[in-house]
Amino acid sequence: MPTQLQHAREGRVTPEMAYVAEQEELTPEQVRDLINAGKLVIPKNHNHDFAPRAIGAKTKTKVNANIGISSDHGKLDEELHKLKVAIDFGSDSVMDLSSGYQDLDHIRQSVIKNSSVMVGTVPIYGAMSDNILKGRGFKEFTARRLLDEIDKQGQQGVDYITVHCGITRQTLKYVDGRQRIVGIVSKGGSVHAAMMRATGNENPLFEYFDELCEIAARYDMTFSLGDSLRPGGTGDATDAAQIQELLILGELTKRAWQKGVQVMIEGPGHVPLDQIAANVLLQKRLCHGAPFYVLGPLTIDTGAGYDHITGAIGGAVCSAAGADMLCYVTPAEHLRLPNADDVRQGVIATRIAAQSGDLAKGVPYAKRINDRMSEARKKLDWETMFACAIDPVEARKFRATSEDYDSDVCTMCGDLCAVRMDNFTDLGTRAPADLKQMPMSDDRKQRRVSMAEKAAAEGSFDELGNWLPPQHVQDKMKARGEKAKLETRVPYERADSGSYGRKSAKGAAEPEQVLRDKEGS
Repeated sequence: MPTQLQHAREGRVTPEMAYVAEQEELTPEQVRDLINAGKLVIPKNHNHDFAPRAIGAKTKTKVNANIGISSDHGKLDEELHKLKVAIDFGSDSVMDLSSGYQDLDHIRQSVIKNSSVMVGTVPIYGAMSDNILKGRGFKEFTARRLLDEIDKQGQQGVDYITVHCGITRQTLKYVDGRQRIVGIVSKGGSVHAAMMRATGNENPLFEYFDELCEIAARYDMTFSLGDSLRPGGTGDATDAAQIQELLILGELTKRAWQKGVQVMIEGPGHVPLDQIAANVLLQKRLCHGAPFYVLGPLTIDTGAGYDHITGAIGGAVCSAAGADMLCYVTPAEHLRLPNADDVRQGVIATRIAAQSGDLAKGVPYAKRINDRMSEARKKLDWETMFACAIDPVEARKFRATSEDYDSDVCTMCGDLCAVRMDNFTDLGTRAPADLKQMPMSDDRKQRRVSMAEKAAAEGSFDELGNWLPPQHVQDKMKARGEKAKLETRVPYERADSGSYGRKSAKGAAEPEQVLRDKEGS
């Protein structure tokens, strides 16, 4: 079966191209031509059924969430819960980065089965974990073992794979004995480096790149050419090792295209703010316009516990400069395996960064949804504001836990709400002196209650956004043996279009559909 790139070269528009064209406000022919030029990819394995999304030029910046167990921690049910949280809160992609000594095939297949978005992996993790489990070291690791792992994952339905092809015996010379502060921080890159150091052999993914391409083309797995030598500290950014690897990835990109394989390039890492745009420009030039997929980047090294913020700052600048997909960073980065709430915070922070970049790049959706939010604020239309918000659950929770929850203002300004006063006085024929006629606080004061009274009467949100009924209702529910904690349903997930004619998981409506439904009612 041909790949999307091979279809595009033959001038054909596939159902996947037509679908993403609708989602991205492009024509199917534009999507086809961008794929043919290597500037757009649709990562979708022939064996994975879901509504696809495009990554690359002229499209919304996408967001990826990493999940997966490690050798020290992890249960499948936890990872599937994190998968659901990532998708519910708007991630366009997930990567299963599981490693360790459990049944990684079962975990991977469970993630693919339950994912309504594209799934990526790093095959070296599974292959090396199996090697270690069997008591074998780096010297016993063979190219055939890795290529067989990649073929197996293609059969399982993996949509894109990170392959560390650019770390070679030559590029490794720019790290060994040099003055890098952190060294190699890529897990896959460090495995390949250890193999080359132990055996003196070449990186098998570089040596057998043509066979690797043949395997990927068989399933239409997209390459995410990995940045093994990405900087793990801001002091290592844009150094010789990083650039040498990027040069090799540019050469391999052309070779993969010749084999009909779609390609995107992975990017750094830890990069000072003033170097981010230059890194994007370098990647686009050296890798011939291939889509750029970046981790963060983190703009400082000292944000431990808050690296979702440092990553979002870098991600916004990177997206505005032309990056095409942002890999989220969670508050747990560098500290531990993230839990479900870390995943939620990472996805939301990265979606904020992505939309910030899209607004700067002139993506039509970003302009439209932000203007709708501004119009709703002018009208003090809270429901429309919630519909436009990147995280409607959190926005509604903050609103519901304030004394002015059912008023036209909020507790930030109360009666001195600037928008309310402006709306009331800026009527053309009415003079500002009539401000005294504006309804003020008397009626609102009469019905105001304390937050404790409100919670006792109506219930409240807990710290995770779940609604707790009033205590007396909880007591009755517990007496009846019922669950007293009511979990919220996230009201945002990009809708799957009926024009993509395969069975696809249905999410809640996109914000604009919520607004259209509201206006029509």
